[in-house]
This record gives sequence, C-alpha cells and structure tokens, in this order.
Amino acid sequence: MSKGRALVTGGAGFVGSHLCDALLADGYSVVAMDNLLTGRLANLEHLRKEPRFEFVQQDVSEPFDSGTVEYVFHFASPASPVDYAAHGIPTLKVGSLGTFNSLEVAKKYGAGFFLASTSECYGDPLEHPQKETYWGHVNPIGPRSVYDEAKRFAEATTMAYLRYHKVNTHIVRIFNTYGPRMQINDGRVIPNFMRQALRGEGLTIYGDGSQTRSFCYVEDEVEGILRLSRAEEHLPVNIGNPNEFTILECAQRVLAVTGSKSQLRYEGLPQDDPKQRRPDISKAKRLLAWEPKVDLESGLRKSLEYFRQAVGAEVSPRT
Repeated sequence: MSKGRALVTGGAGFVGSHLCDALLADGYSVVAMDNLLTGRLANLEHLRKEPRFEFVQQDVSEPFDSGTVEYVFHFASPASPVDYAAHGIPTLKVGSLGTFNSLEVAKKYGAGFFLASTSECYGDPLEHPQKETYWGHVNPIGPRSVYDEAKRFAEATTMAYLRYHKVNTHIVRIFNTYGPRMQINDGRVIPNFMRQALRGEGLTIYGDGSQTRSFCYVEDEVEGILRLSRAEEHLPVNIGNPNEFTILECAQRVLAVTGSKSQLRYEGLPQDDPKQRRPDISKAKRLLAWEPKVDLESGLRKSLEYFRQAVGAEVSPRT
C-alpha cells in the first residue's frame, strides 16, 4: 500500500540518494529535488525506470512548489569541506532560504518535515562524547562557519515552524557517514584515504593524526533516519556510530582493506578542525531502539568495489 509522496531535497547527493532508495522500499513515491551543485545524477541512475520515482532539477533556495506531499526530507546542502569552502554562499542560502522554502511546502500540504543537520553544530567540542543537550563550541566567523552556522540556523528555523505553525518536524544530527556514492574527491576522510590508497599515493594526515572521528556506514545512518522520521520526538537526535577512531587508526584500516602499500604524509591541521568527534547515541537507543550494526572495517569492505570503480573511471582515458 502506498504511503503517499515524499520529497527529498538534495536527493542526488550521497545520503539523499540512499534515502530515496529506502523511502521507495518503504512504500512511498519519491520526488528527488536537486540543483546538482554537488549532487550527481549518477547516484539516481538505477531509479530512472522506477515508476514511483521522479527527479526535478531545482535550487530549493529559490521558492518552489512540489505539489502535494506527505513528507519533506530536507537534505540539500554541500556537506564536505571541499564543497562548502568552494560554495560558501550557496551553503548559507540553502541552510536559510532553502530551509524556509522547504518548510513552507510542508506547512502548505500538512506534511511531516525532516531536517538533515550535522555534528558540525557542536563545532570543536569541549564536551566528549557529544550529547544533544550540548550547545557547541563554534567559531561563527571562521572558514567552516558557512556550514556550521547554516545548519545551526536551519535547526532554529525548523523549531520555529514547529512552535509557531505546528509543522510536524524532526531533526537529525548526522555524524561522519561513508559508503558507496560518495564523491571520491570531496575532502572527507574516508574517500580521501580510499582514493589515495587505491591510486598508490601517500595518505594525507592533517596534524599528527591524533584527532578522532566516528564513522557510520550509510545503511545504518539511513535506518536511523527512517526510524526518527516516524517518531514523536521533535528535538535533535544524534545518529552516528559511537566507535571512535583516530585519523591514524582510520588510515591503517583503509590500508588493510585495500591492500595498498601507500605511505602516510603529514600536512598542517586546517583552521577550526575539530580535535574529537563522537556521538552519544543513548537518546537514539532509548527512543528509536537504534544503534549501528556495521563496524568500520566491514563498511570499508562493503564500499571497496564502489571506490575501486570510481577511481578507475577517474583515471580512464574515456573520462
């Protein structure tokens, strides 16, 4: 039985495209909306002949009307340091204007609304691990602020539509997600390492590699997102993997999975780069009965063939 029509802004992105798959499997018809600034149609190619799927090329920072929908999932935004450094102003616009426009669609059609926020709301945290009640330690004028503050503003806007317009809203704070369909040159840790290892290049370690991250495989992330979308909770919920790795440990896992003989090379730490990042997921466990199932090495192995093909396509004379 159809659950109606769901809109996914940023639907041609990495996580957005996986969410489209999951919503279709859950019984929705899906409209993926993307301006293709950082999203890629290749991520949706497998859905081209799916009768319940539609793609619309649209910048959601401009007013739009998707038609009747039962749910709006707002995932539109550059999400990698390379992308939001190159597209700082569009990042600010999609976090502000894009969030307003998407919420207006949800309000008009009485639809549920789901905001993809980020662990970057915590900045370079002074609390570890990070609970949802932590307000963060963010430089509001630094080079990363175009992303951090856009998402913090988007959260404030979402809560305002809940309070003033009674829109049924949900907010997820996503922690470092990885898996197939990532851009291999987007500057995030795992695609960087996988690309360099598969090309036989040195793996770039920023700083001394002691900073930590927690990596969640995309299937686990999307399952948590779906569970939260059905819940009664309106305040932010962390969805991520609480297993914490230093960047050096992550590099060693990538070398082991790829069988690469690449060496490590060290560069200076970027400004405002978080020293540690680990979600407290006790709220997700309690409210959603959710926790990740895929460990880092297993997730890297599940992603290996995608990255191998992506690197092969990158170096092919045909590209």
